[in-house]
Amino acid sequence: MSKDNKSGGKTATDPSAKDTHYATLRRAHRDAKRERGEIPTPQPQKRKRGGEDWKPPALAPDQVHLYGLHTVRAALDNPERKKIKLFVTQNALARLEVDVEALGIPFEIVSPQEIDKVLGPEAIHQGVMLETRPLPVRRLEALKDSPLLLVLDQVTDPHNVGAIMRSAVAFNAGAVITTQRHSPTESGVLAKSASGALELIPYIQVTNLADALGELHKLGFSTIGLDSEGPAPLEGTFSGEKVALVLGSEGKGLRQKTRETVNALARLDMPGAIKSLNVSNAAAIALYAARLHLKA
Repeated sequence: MSKDNKSGGKTATDPSAKDTHYATLRRAHRDAKRERGEIPTPQPQKRKRGGEDWKPPALAPDQVHLYGLHTVRAALDNPERKKIKLFVTQNALARLEVDVEALGIPFEIVSPQEIDKVLGPEAIHQGVMLETRPLPVRRLEALKDSPLLLVLDQVTDPHNVGAIMRSAVAFNAGAVITTQRHSPTESGVLAKSASGALELIPYIQVTNLADALGELHKLGFSTIGLDSEGPAPLEGTFSGEKVALVLGSEGKGLRQKTRETVNALARLDMPGAIKSLNVSNAAAIALYAARLHLKA
């Protein structure tokens, strides 16, 4: 497709071409700041109306729709991700900064409204959607050489799990392990919240968390469950050269069976009036503390 088409039909002699160029740069800068969490994402209700009647299309078990510029870029760069088809608006194509002809997958130029029909009125898709297959299933045995893992005990909110995945990648954890039930599956919402991290770290869902913790023990991991009433501060609980941090669900915390299975329970000591944190914030602090222990 021609450069004229990609720029909306404007040529170098068009007096508005310069304005269009600078508008594109401003949008790219704003999107980058949103993806880093430096500025908030616009509230969906202010962006679109009339979504009350929208119903999601039925997806096959092996069908995943990823959306958002950063998320789709990361998926396109991931050799383990099976890509089926790219749907992109004319404006988003320029901002995506990929050679779609060289991708080797079908692509279609669409309107934002066509993507809305698939994703719904609340999805901040930025004009791009990628149909894919789920990532390959990973086994716990493959993590035996990873010194740091993160285990989630029925954390249900995909936004929290996505934020946790970003922190896990930032602190070079080997995987995020969670339960198959009462946990988000691989989805566009999870991937968008993870802002590319889903492509960078294994997301392993297990049928029985207690059995999985037992397998981690056999692989040499010390498992530490975070609990606001834990008997000792986290930084004094670490031992060994391989650590698996276990965090509980929003509100309920760790289940009793999980508390009985981990090697130790520990708390995050907080001197202020608030003694509990959002699970994604707690995960980031715990990962930082674990890294200090592993470096010592």
